[in-house]
Amino acid sequence: MTLPVMEPGLDAATLETWSRTVDDGPFSALCFGERMAFDNPETMTLLGAVAAWTERVRLVTTVVVPQLHDPVLLAKSLATADLLSEGRLSVGLGVGGRDEDYRAVGADPSTQTIAGLAERVAVMRRVWSGKPVSDDVGPVGPPPVQEGGPELLVGSMGPRTIRAAADWADGLAGFTLDLDAGAVAGQFATARRAWADAGRPVPRLATSFWFAINDDAEVARAQVHHHLRHYMSWLPTSLVDAMAPTTGFAGSTAQLGELLDAMAEAGADEIHLVPTSVDRDQLAAVAQLVS
Repeated sequence: MTLPVMEPGLDAATLETWSRTVDDGPFSALCFGERMAFDNPETMTLLGAVAAWTERVRLVTTVVVPQLHDPVLLAKSLATADLLSEGRLSVGLGVGGRDEDYRAVGADPSTQTIAGLAERVAVMRRVWSGKPVSDDVGPVGPPPVQEGGPELLVGSMGPRTIRAAADWADGLAGFTLDLDAGAVAGQFATARRAWADAGRPVPRLATSFWFAINDDAEVARAQVHHHLRHYMSWLPTSLVDAMAPTTGFAGSTAQLGELLDAMAEAGADEIHLVPTSVDRDQLAAVAQLVS
């Protein structure tokens, strides 16, 4: 389950309540993503808080963009989160799809590539290995609890990016807009082949999608639409409105169960659900469904 970090009007009580509820429930992971030019909480600070609020679930960033950070400082921050969570951290990484996030922090837009991502991952891996950062700078701690650093998942829907990440990623944190289980299965097959070709262990495979639960499908669809208008504010409203009728899940709890079964059949090891509301009743409905 993903925290509703992209919803407006968040406060500490909402984030803590959702985190503790997810930890108490049947969920395997608590997820949240990164934006810069937006009103969501800062990811590294929030990681420290959720590490304290939870005891059981894995903490998954979906996704962090290393090009928006100094890679050594990012590695230190993530190692600290791994320490605080006692080794429960998985890190989704991606290049990011918004130029404004790069501009907001003065990051170089020419690094918004899978190669730029891989370069920063190499630095982070070096930090986590305990090796000196450079010839004149010693190791940077703390050492992560997980040997070699936390699990790294590439956030991607494209086959080229998936294949390019096989050398460094431990798995895939994908996203599906249209809920096409066949297309998701195709992504997973691409990942398995790429990891095998690179001589890597079988990858961990995850996908995610927005959801809204209501027995009245029109009400649920309106919730998704409202969320997309807020979250995708960098796009023309007309484009968002055109996407909204077929993007994400909007329906009953039973229909969501059927979709989860289809994604499991497609080969998903884990599904990261992304809420489109802070409504805890929807969180409770999903918890009851998957328990």
